[in-house]
Amino acid sequence: MTPDQFHALRKFFVHGVPLNGYHWRHAIEGLSNIRRCIAPDMMGLGHTEVSAGQPLDFNAQAQMLIEFLDALGIAEVDLVGNDSGGGIAQILATSVPSRIRSLTLTNCDTHDNWPPAAFMPIVQLGKAGKFGDALAGLLASPAAARSPAGLGVAFEFPEKLGEDVIAVYLQPLTGTAERKAQISQYVAVQDNAQTVRIEDNLKAFDKPTLILWGDKDVFFAAEWAQWLAETIPGTRKVEILEGARLFFPEERPEVFCAAVREHWLAATADHTARATVGT
Repeated sequence: MTPDQFHALRKFFVHGVPLNGYHWRHAIEGLSNIRRCIAPDMMGLGHTEVSAGQPLDFNAQAQMLIEFLDALGIAEVDLVGNDSGGGIAQILATSVPSRIRSLTLTNCDTHDNWPPAAFMPIVQLGKAGKFGDALAGLLASPAAARSPAGLGVAFEFPEKLGEDVIAVYLQPLTGTAERKAQISQYVAVQDNAQTVRIEDNLKAFDKPTLILWGDKDVFFAAEWAQWLAETIPGTRKVEILEGARLFFPEERPEVFCAAVREHWLAATADHTARATVGT
């Protein structure tokens, strides 16, 4: 593979709830010098606009991403997922494995740990159509947003969460009744049948896979990193980050970028070696 071909490979970042592509800003800054990075907003999150009745479950999100790649003419990606974006990434990777050069999974929805017990109150808010209103309350009170009852539960250093960042995440979700309804729908349709269904597909997924996991996440314990490693034959490395929480890619960009950069380079070397043997 030439340097130009190496650089042309797209790196695809999939975020979780209630965030958007801005979550990956530090990763993109740290990695875009070697790879072209794309971080789309999921349907119902960020600045996406979806039609009435559009399904927002994980299967629909994965299909949207496939169509997104098709529209841009992107044949192959290095895929990275976090939180619900990691669950979507698993479905995407096992749906079109030929289009995945490598996979990186951070703390995320996995198998039947979805929704996790700690997330169930949010699911209930979503089913009641009130999650959007709850987020509007957090937007109005940055202190509440930083608290363990708000976004702070997913951050190791919530006190560093700026009002501007809170606004980037929450304003798009709370500006209209329609957007509030969509974010409630996103969490209300949580159903682990979608991730349990792909277990056999994960067992057949042999593309180079990195499992990078924070051990202080109240939603996704480190045991799920081990489950993924034991299930996915392509797993090359499992790295547990002490003290890190769910959204650590945003808080520990240097560590995250270093691990992902090493993984991508190794995956490319592996691909080159396979291609050479094939010839």
